[in-house]
Amino acid sequence: MRFDIVTLFPDCFTSVLNSGLLSKALTKQIAQVNLVNPRDFTTDKHRKVDDEPYGGGVGMLMKPEPIFAAVESLPTLPRREVIFMSPQGQRMNQPLFRELATNYDQLIIICGHYEGVDERVLNLVTREVSLGDFILTGGEIPAMALVNGVTRLLPGTVGKAESLKLESFEEGLLDYPQYTRPAEFRGMKVPNVLLSGNHAQIAKWRLEQQIQRTKLRRPDMYEEWKEGSGE
Repeated sequence: MRFDIVTLFPDCFTSVLNSGLLSKALTKQIAQVNLVNPRDFTTDKHRKVDDEPYGGGVGMLMKPEPIFAAVESLPTLPRREVIFMSPQGQRMNQPLFRELATNYDQLIIICGHYEGVDERVLNLVTREVSLGDFILTGGEIPAMALVNGVTRLLPGTVGKAESLKLESFEEGLLDYPQYTRPAEFRGMKVPNVLLSGNHAQIAKWRLEQQIQRTKLRRPDMYEEWKEGSGE
């Protein structure tokens, strides 16, 4: 998977890309991240990437020319998606990560700043994606989340691929509680069923916990699961 991130602040990604599973995925060439600064594609002596909006208003907008030039400088792989990180886009979730990891070889991610981008930039875009219903100073943090969420689903990134199937959201339910040694800590005990060695009973308990936890913490998600499962 190739990620091309169009950002005014490429240094923001340094620590994230050099840590944990992302770093391993890049080292193993499971994924490739290319950082592109639209400021490098300006043509004026001040390297200006923003300007005042027509019609007035507060703040500045990112100009279209540097963004177009940055995107057009990139190679085009057959299965490519151009994503604009925007609070107006579809909300990030696990099905989206799965779709992108499965169906695409190249994700171009445009990070906005200031009050946004010139509307004409959206002519480049095939999908708008949001981290949530709130406003951040720029698209870099949502872009990091997207790269992380997609990369960890690529074959070879996570050691035990089957563990990905047992996580929250994968089956429409939140994850079940998990414990490790010691069996008792400060009076808090691991449930007896997990110590029993009875795998059928453990699986039953875990599913019950998933349903109960989802119903309590995410009733919206529980209703969707209930409808889909025919419960």
